[in-house]
Amino acid sequence: MTAVRQPEGVGEVVDPIPGAGAPHLPEQPDLVQLLTPEGERVDHPDYSLDVSDQELRDIYRDLVLVRRWDVEATALQRQGELGIWASLLGQEAAQVGAGRALRAGDMAFPTYREHGVAWTRGIDPLHVMSLFRGVDYGAWDPVATGFNLYTIVIGSQCLHATGYAMGLQRDGGEHAALAFLGDGATSQGEVNEAMIWAASFGAPVVFFCQNNQYAISVPLERQSRVPLYRRAAGFGFPGVRVDGNDVLAVLAVTRAALAAAREGQGPTFIEAFTYRMGAHTTSDDPTRYRLASELEEWKLRDPIARVKAYLARSGIADHDYLASVEAEADELAGRIRSGTLEMPDPPGTAIFDSVYAEQTSELAAQREEFVAYHASFEGGEH
Repeated sequence: MTAVRQPEGVGEVVDPIPGAGAPHLPEQPDLVQLLTPEGERVDHPDYSLDVSDQELRDIYRDLVLVRRWDVEATALQRQGELGIWASLLGQEAAQVGAGRALRAGDMAFPTYREHGVAWTRGIDPLHVMSLFRGVDYGAWDPVATGFNLYTIVIGSQCLHATGYAMGLQRDGGEHAALAFLGDGATSQGEVNEAMIWAASFGAPVVFFCQNNQYAISVPLERQSRVPLYRRAAGFGFPGVRVDGNDVLAVLAVTRAALAAAREGQGPTFIEAFTYRMGAHTTSDDPTRYRLASELEEWKLRDPIARVKAYLARSGIADHDYLASVEAEADELAGRIRSGTLEMPDPPGTAIFDSVYAEQTSELAAQREEFVAYHASFEGGEH
């Protein structure tokens, strides 16, 4: 018989909700952390992680290449080559750590920002770039990669993940689903509905919340009076808060939560406490709602710098290796840029091709009208 875990936070005394006035956020609890901002390894009583030196070097490589991809994509959008871009700057550790915790057969359900998870699942960056360039709806195979297509509607991917997990459960599979969401999505009905269903059926799903402190321009204290991970107790399953800028802690916590889900212990809610260093998307101006001093403070917790410091201090990676990663990042940026610029524009009629598995008479009529309308401009004044 499978043991049932007691949800964290049950029986705790939670700070009372303050009355009207300035927003109040209770004291932040200790985070699960295995690597300090200074790059020192520390132990945690509940989470341990055995990684080889080669795995550590590979993790660092992932972090650097994912950030370079993000920087290049932002530049391309600013130059008019992408319609929009959702930056992950500062959240690389949360995404790479969670992505590396997945096994073959698991399925990830992203929002529109999980480029780092896509990278760990073997997605070609150009297949993501084509989506933001408007060339297609996502060029990768979700089944083959274990990485679902990006979801724009806030929170709906949590319902998709829960339904998928219930399907795994009924098929007798030994895999799990990992649903990504932001702190703002916790205020959405879809997310809470998903957690109710997941708890009721003990579905093998992990909810991974990247708390980057802002739901676009709304700070966390305007959304919750308690730390987000404590909400899991209300649904009847465990919640844990991890240092989202510590890739090793994220890997350990997510790996444990996915293992519990596969073993039939039901869902877990992970709050990865991190920070969005850039804009929400390239259409956002974060200087209008947050102070520069806040950003500078979080730069001291940079997720890549702490891994680099640890590798250098411990002798796991020398100067030549670090330089080779930077050179590879330059090559990747060049491939992303040239590949994006060379993408052919799809025909306008492509919007009718993938609405349904088979074309309907109504779609066929709309397509004919579309073609006729555009043909009416040929040879005449526009």
